[in-house]
Amino acid sequence: QVELVESGGGSVETGGSLRLSCAVSGYTFCGYDMSWYRQSPGKEREFVSRIDSDGKTTIADSVQGRFFISQEKAGDMGYLQMNSLKPEDTAMYYCKTEGSAALRDCYSGRASLEALDYWGQGTQVTVSS
Repeated sequence: QVELVESGGGSVETGGSLRLSCAVSGYTFCGYDMSWYRQSPGKEREFVSRIDSDGKTTIADSVQGRFFISQEKAGDMGYLQMNSLKPEDTAMYYCKTEGSAALRDCYSGRASLEALDYWGQGTQVTVSS
């Protein structure tokens, strides 16, 4: 059973930094792509950043140059380093894993569940002005 647990959220002042962590467990056969999303009250969940199973990263324009995604595959950990935080970065941040296109041949039989999308419970980030 795949499980994602985020941590590292908190309250900081404008300009501060936080590092979010996502602990992943339950992947036995194949790898995955990992993404971070965020959602503010009254708004839709929005994409923040993604790291593919081959290490390729994608970042939203709104956080380009301030947020950095990384992954420690050996320990099944994902990270989102957030610098120069702004009040508009205040949101619940979610970690997500999904099947990797590069590993699609792996997702068969007992490994098929690892092709699905999985979400963590979220960690709150609050940036005060």
